[in-house]
Amino acid sequence: MKTTRTLIPLIVSLIFVLALSACGTQATQVPAAEPAATQPPPTADVQPAAVTQAASPEMTESPAPAPAAGASTVSFARDVYPILESRCLNCHGGDSTREGLSVKTYADLMAGSDNGLVIVPGDAANSLLVELIANQKMPKRGAKLTPPQVQLITDWVNQGALEN
Repeated sequence: MKTTRTLIPLIVSLIFVLALSACGTQATQVPAAEPAATQPPPTADVQPAAVTQAASPEMTESPAPAPAAGASTVSFARDVYPILESRCLNCHGGDSTREGLSVKTYADLMAGSDNGLVIVPGDAANSLLVELIANQKMPKRGAKLTPPQVQLITDWVNQGALEN
């Protein structure tokens, strides 16, 4: 009876481990449209690898690394500023600016407010502007930003809050 009590959990554990390992070892297929790269046979006039790679068209034409999965580069001028202009400029632009924050220009926005910086480039989680718009605390008057608008500003901050 005692042997059965220790044997059953051992067998269940063994089956669980085998099932998990089988899930992780499934073969993946390379699409037919993308043939695997092959190494050309060595020739008599072999050049150093660095020279060969530099001359390779695949190496010189490779695109820059893409932003995070599914995200594209967000532009301040094209994407962010129009949102700020339509939703924030009434209180944070013109002659008077609430809390000392002006969003009239990129430089004004990056200068921050009476409370300090409102944008931490590359860190939306610690950017006051993102926190206030994401939690629907800003704008205080008028229509709140839509989730896609909040996401655009969040992505822009996470991408470094560039003046682009």
